[in-house]
Amino acid sequence: MASKSKQGSNADRPSDEQSDRSGLPFEPKAKATAKSPGRSAASAKAQAKADEIRASRRQRSPQKRSEKATSANRSNRADDTAIPPEVSRRMVRRMAFFSGLPIALGVGIFFLAYYLLSHQMVELPTVAVLLVTMGCFGLGVVGLTYGMLSASWDEAPGSLIGLSEFKLNLGRAIETWRASKASKT
Repeated sequence: MASKSKQGSNADRPSDEQSDRSGLPFEPKAKATAKSPGRSAASAKAQAKADEIRASRRQRSPQKRSEKATSANRSNRADDTAIPPEVSRRMVRRMAFFSGLPIALGVGIFFLAYYLLSHQMVELPTVAVLLVTMGCFGLGVVGLTYGMLSASWDEAPGSLIGLSEFKLNLGRAIETWRASKASKT
């Protein structure tokens, strides 16, 4: 048991090989600095940074009252951008229908194939059952997206199928994505 705890603690500490590896694409890039001669210099920097944070927190204590007032204003702005409850319910209903129907169909096909095979009525290849069931589950995932984008985002309800709302909302989503991408660069 002692060897397991030693292995666990060693796994938590990065080795020289792990620290020299290149990061994953989504990991933040580390600042290019010269290698420190030992852990003491790194821990001294960390301690200095922690002291700075503590000092800044002490200075902010008298300002908490004013910060509470500004945070209340922020929450009011967040309420302005929140999805209205009736639009949210409309989205959930559409998502449940457009994803629930294909998923229920996939489960039904699976149980039907099991019944037919167990009673030796029809000899079905298992790969065919797998592919049809996976196809239904894939349609369920697509149905989630379509259900959300086909719901009218306005207060008034839209059409039954929602093709015009889908085109409008997809255009809005793409414009927002492009604008956020442009603002980051």
